[in-house]
Amino acid sequence: MGLGIVIVGAGDCGTRAALALRGHGYSGPVTLIGDEDHAPYERPSLSKGALLCDTDPTPIVTEDRLRSLGITFLKNVPASRILRDTHEVECSDGQRIAYSKLLLATGASPRRLRDQMGRISYLRSWRDCQSLKASLSAGMRVVVLGAGFLGLEVAAAARTRGAEVTVLETQPRILQRGVPPEIAAALGARHAQAGVTIRTHVAADLSIGSHSISLGGKEEIEADLLFGAIGAIPNTRLAEAASLSIENGILVDSRLRTSDPDILAAGDCCAFPLAVAGGLKVRLEAWRAALDQAEVAAHNLAGGDQALGLLPWFWSDQYDTTLQIVGLYSADLATVRRDIDKESFVLFHFDPGHRLVAASGYGPTGRVARDMKFAEMLVANSARPDPELLGRPEVNLKSLLGA
Repeated sequence: MGLGIVIVGAGDCGTRAALALRGHGYSGPVTLIGDEDHAPYERPSLSKGALLCDTDPTPIVTEDRLRSLGITFLKNVPASRILRDTHEVECSDGQRIAYSKLLLATGASPRRLRDQMGRISYLRSWRDCQSLKASLSAGMRVVVLGAGFLGLEVAAAARTRGAEVTVLETQPRILQRGVPPEIAAALGARHAQAGVTIRTHVAADLSIGSHSISLGGKEEIEADLLFGAIGAIPNTRLAEAASLSIENGILVDSRLRTSDPDILAAGDCCAFPLAVAGGLKVRLEAWRAALDQAEVAAHNLAGGDQALGLLPWFWSDQYDTTLQIVGLYSADLATVRRDIDKESFVLFHFDPGHRLVAASGYGPTGRVARDMKFAEMLVANSARPDPELLGRPEVNLKSLLGA
């Protein structure tokens, strides 16, 4: 049958690419290499519902289903190097797997703080989730370092489980990067209502003690558990060792091809040109982006030539509220607000040419979903709707799609 396709990384992106290959009719050998001792599972719930419920991870696909599709799944066998000259991937157990095309979907790892005492917990895998959940209990003092999506989701889960929670952020506000201040303020108020203490403008020179954390040597906060959420670093070790181009991730073109045409990369590990942002090279750590890239990667691994037409989309669930963002928000965009009710609103963001380039919504779970669906269509169509109409809640957004 000849050489097949090898996928390194059995997360959302790599696994869905393997499934999409079969969906596109590719019948050659497919090998999926994972470094965890689990069938592929969905990661978004790890910082949300999985911290609150005693359930197994939500599977993307079962091992039986992979076998029935003729996909060889190697679990708990990390890839150790890529041999480009012979078109092989070498695994940690010494076996070598030949490929005609290779997809790197190696994801990202938590950015770690200096911690000589090993007190800081992180969250990236199901094992991390289980460990963190086992450590959380009512009344314990939890300090979260970082007020991005992950840090605030863990803060919400810890508070829901009865912990006393303090969030420390070096920036002037929470969700500083890519989230409008109106939504950050609303979410911050929801955390305060739940009893979470959020402190911004915190000095970065933290000192970790056995039962506390010191802020610049001036103040100590008692802590039973420290959680780090200061961003993620793309897993590029394999690619770097194979001399592939690296630029804030594994650098790929619009077809997800690396500097080696027989090797593609997708998901959190890659930096790609975003068409809706004029080709700006970005790296998106987002579930939807991973799924979109998996489809394009599968198409091109099977011999196609499809360009990535991804539209950024992010979401976060905290307590009984949700926020969604479509497109890339920046502070220099003009904004129009649409109030759905007293607790829910959508913001529409325009570029200087009056084109709608992003939208963001906030409110109780389910309240903003319909308006955000139509907002996404408007952004995808590069629409220039009348801002005055967008701001009127009685105007049906669907009616603006053909304008």
